[in-house]
Amino acid sequence: MTNDPAVREALRRAVRLIVSTQNEEGGWRYQPVRADADISVTICQIMALRAARNSGVYVDKTVIEKGVEYVRASQNPDGGFRYMLSSGGSAFARSAAGVAALQYAGIYGGEAIERGLHYVKRFRPPNEQTVGHYFYGHYYAAQAMFLAGDRYWKDWWPAVRDELLSKQMPEGSWRGQAGQEYGTAMALVILQMPDRLLPIFQK
Repeated sequence: MTNDPAVREALRRAVRLIVSTQNEEGGWRYQPVRADADISVTICQIMALRAARNSGVYVDKTVIEKGVEYVRASQNPDGGFRYMLSSGGSAFARSAAGVAALQYAGIYGGEAIERGLHYVKRFRPPNEQTVGHYFYGHYYAAQAMFLAGDRYWKDWWPAVRDELLSKQMPEGSWRGQAGQEYGTAMALVILQMPDRLLPIFQK
């Protein structure tokens, strides 16, 4: 976006760090070491690599493919995704993120996507289930549903939009798990989704 050579070099170095810290399973963890991995950090790294590629920075295809293998291996039989390969159940937020990560990697259809979307749809607002990591989950769910096309988006978008607007405080903010600033920022990112401002919507 800046065409600043210093920024481009910093981005290349960041990509090299991401590539060099991918673990044997194909994922990443919170520290830049190859010891283990979880789906949350792996999804962020796949998104970062997609953004770098979109800006013209070279990313080895095999790195993405290994990341995709990790995400696929994290999917449970119910279509949701578990946090680590060695740990159990599915949950809304990481499952929405898991579907979005596959889409970021260029996978827009297939059994894994359909099963993941079906699982995430169970949490369409309004619902009576407790949704952990509310804004994180809806940030990814909105992207996943948008990228899945009108069959999913037309059902999901009015529901999440209306729920978010109902949760807005009188002074204009939203309360989030990580504070008012986080909640407000995430709500606004979700609400602008139909405007297609995020570069990730470039297929």
